[in-house]
Amino acid sequence: MRYISRRRFLLTLSALLAVGTVTPEAVDAQSHGTRLILLGTKGGPRVTGSGRSNPATLVLINGTPYVVDCGSGVSRQLSAAGVALNRVRVILVTHHHSDHNLEYGGLIYNAWASGLGSRIDAYGPPGLEDMTRAFFDYMKLDIDTRIADEGRPDLRKLVDAHDVAVEGAKPVVVLQNDDVRITAITVRHPPIKHAYAYRFDTKDRSIVISGDTTYAPELAEFAKGADVLVHEIMYVPALDSILKRLPNAVTLREHLLASHSVPEDVGKVAAAAGVKTLVLSHFVPGDDPSITEEMWTAGVRREFKGRVVVGADLMEID
Repeated sequence: MRYISRRRFLLTLSALLAVGTVTPEAVDAQSHGTRLILLGTKGGPRVTGSGRSNPATLVLINGTPYVVDCGSGVSRQLSAAGVALNRVRVILVTHHHSDHNLEYGGLIYNAWASGLGSRIDAYGPPGLEDMTRAFFDYMKLDIDTRIADEGRPDLRKLVDAHDVAVEGAKPVVVLQNDDVRITAITVRHPPIKHAYAYRFDTKDRSIVISGDTTYAPELAEFAKGADVLVHEIMYVPALDSILKRLPNAVTLREHLLASHSVPEDVGKVAAAAGVKTLVLSHFVPGDDPSITEEMWTAGVRREFKGRVVVGADLMEID
């Protein structure tokens, strides 16, 4: 795994697995408190043979996995992070772009194939309930066959999808239990109206995940005092490299410039929010090796003087 050396947890996990003394499930079961692990940090739907995986973030709260976004590869990345898929209990989708929901149904199915026996609650913008039903219709033959042939429980009865309608910058409570309060606001990602940022407030940590957004001062207010802000970022000088590879997307440049955040604006949001740590993720472009960490952070640091972390797949944020 390319980034294991950066994170003590993943290095320890790799070593333990190598000698066969522990399983990913056992490591996961020992989790206490709130942990933040970046599963996929590349913005956009393209799948490439190298570089970052597509968008997904894991918040592990007292051992319970909360998955934010389901880009292609999220199941594989969860497994690589040492999280048993059948332990997923909550999925949140920030918005209905394919790099954020393409493996939503796949993750649910893979959890079931891995032994899921408890309920999964999924939350996201309007349309999530329809998407869930459509996936089950698409997989009906397989699901029905495995119920009859393998004695599995009915997957359709294990998933409860919730359309969450959020309007503007007033926070809406998405989920609250003994471990966490999750709230959401609408951010700016035209032309999509329902694009959300999520905030996790637990007993030991507060984490905000921006979702896809251009500069949004209301996001700074939403993230006030948070321990960690995970924010998307776009490096404009490198956009031409994307456009040359995608001749079938003739207005992509206009979309990117209108709906994503440049480094200086990311820094402004983090500074106004007063967060302790800013984590850069959802990199656009996310597969250009010529962009250095300094190039990603230079504009950010002009506006924000706190801790800045250039995110990487399977990185755990201390």
